[in-house]
Amino acid sequence: MNTTGRSMLKPAHAGPGRTPKAASAVTGKDATRKLARHAATLRYEDLPPALVELTKKCVLDTLGVCIGASTLAEEGRIVADYVKDLGGKPESTILGFGHRVPAPWAVFVNGSFGHMLDYDDVGNNNHASIATVPVAFAVAEKLGGVNGRDLIAAIACGADVQTRINESIDIPDWIMTEGWFATQLLGFISGAATAGRLLELDEERMEHAFGIGFNQSCGSRQMAVGAATHMRSMQAGFSGQGATLAAELARRGIIGTKEIFEGRYGLFKTYVRTDTPKWEALVGDLGARFPMLETHSFKIWPACAHTRHVNAAASLLRQRYNLRPEDIDAVTVIGGPSHTRFLSEPLELKRRPKTAIDGKYSIPFTAAVMMVRGNVTLRDYTDEGLSDPAVLAMADKVSYRPASESEKTEARKDGTSAAASITVEVRTRDGRVLACRPEGVPGDPKHPVDRNVLDTKFRDCVSFSAKPIAPGNIDRAIEMIRNLENVSDATTVIRLLS
Repeated sequence: MNTTGRSMLKPAHAGPGRTPKAASAVTGKDATRKLARHAATLRYEDLPPALVELTKKCVLDTLGVCIGASTLAEEGRIVADYVKDLGGKPESTILGFGHRVPAPWAVFVNGSFGHMLDYDDVGNNNHASIATVPVAFAVAEKLGGVNGRDLIAAIACGADVQTRINESIDIPDWIMTEGWFATQLLGFISGAATAGRLLELDEERMEHAFGIGFNQSCGSRQMAVGAATHMRSMQAGFSGQGATLAAELARRGIIGTKEIFEGRYGLFKTYVRTDTPKWEALVGDLGARFPMLETHSFKIWPACAHTRHVNAAASLLRQRYNLRPEDIDAVTVIGGPSHTRFLSEPLELKRRPKTAIDGKYSIPFTAAVMMVRGNVTLRDYTDEGLSDPAVLAMADKVSYRPASESEKTEARKDGTSAAASITVEVRTRDGRVLACRPEGVPGDPKHPVDRNVLDTKFRDCVSFSAKPIAPGNIDRAIEMIRNLENVSDATTVIRLLS
């Protein structure tokens, strides 16, 4: 894919929704019931074609990264073996291994797999696909006979719920300032929407499912302070299992917590700590507007989403100036949102990650890989990749500094977003100083990737399956997902990959 287009070097400008608007007439009254009604009644026929296509790509991408984690993540086998040893009804499949276990436990494993490679797709601060796709397939396998249209509608429904909640939060950089991972915190609710849609819950029981999911809510960022922990990778396992449980209990008549959004002790007041959520973003134009279309990105590099702007800049500099590793004297990452500093310090640890997840959560290491190889792949986070002498030598040259006040002022004048305000500066051995501040990254809504790129990524991921998959089955699965709306039993895809 070409990532050297000039459009990616231009300053970023205010995107949709950034222009000041008059106060919305939408209030929080009955917000939970409105969103529950939306989740319970959304049909495949209501989805715009662009969302259908995006959802199918999300299915392909998510199944791929889950299967890849079955061998590439050390914790993957631990979690899979634990659940296998529990036994129980063989309802749903553990991806990569092929074991069948009770549906909530299958979601626990597969959802956990989803983020272990940090290669899953991403929206603004959250990963809606891993919170919904594993839930959808596990529930569909348990039910049997779920067609592709219903599966697409259920996933799109849950992703829309998660995206709307995230977009309604009015605190800048809230996941850092308030200390949450959005995927896990919100996934209990969005996953319940997906499971509830497949279980055909009415709006009242869907509201109960939301409440039961909310009652389990968690996801503190403490799991990623210092060296990353396995908890960071397993976020959607916990939320997906809890969401599946929530929908099942609601179907059986358990009454859930009420008014989880607008209530005195609801999500916004208790977890996010805001009194002024954007109610229009949460419940405005339900069924007519799908914000995921404006915010969703696919990853072409298997690392934390907040490494992507640095990767894009490093790639552009490397290609534009024909840089070789031996040409580079120093690399400085400048400015950006708080995540940039978070992924860059402490510098000594970030330059020498010990595990794959630490490496994926390190800007110095990941930037070094890009500078040395011109790409970042799954193999760069294997034991061999983490100890590569050329990459480690380059990592020693990578450092971070905050933007100066004048640099911040310049970015604000340009209307540049916080993420796009990252600058990568390279000092060469012959005395040149080269700089790049990319507008966006490959795979984001303004720089979409071709379907063939996702097919190639999928093939690479599933090549690491714990249980080898026949090439013909891989081809058939890709084609089936491409035409998922015409498939009479969507879980045939899982059987092909198991």
